[in-house]
Amino acid sequence: MSARTHTRPHPATTGGVGSRLPWWALALPTLAFITLLLLVLNPSDAHAAGGDPAIAHLVERVRQLVTQP
Repeated sequence: MSARTHTRPHPATTGGVGSRLPWWALALPTLAFITLLLLVLNPSDAHAAGGDPAIAHLVERVRQLVTQP
């Protein structure tokens, strides 16, 4: 005798967790990443409280390498 299979009227869910993110869940990290990237590419806008000039030279060199055609 074979067992009868039951079909579900609705598709299986994952515990009620929504799969859609709100708009700000992507916008805020993107904005933070772009802001930090611009600060790295243009260190003259970042006013740090005194630091090692070697780091400033390194960041400037990386900026030059990134912006060269």
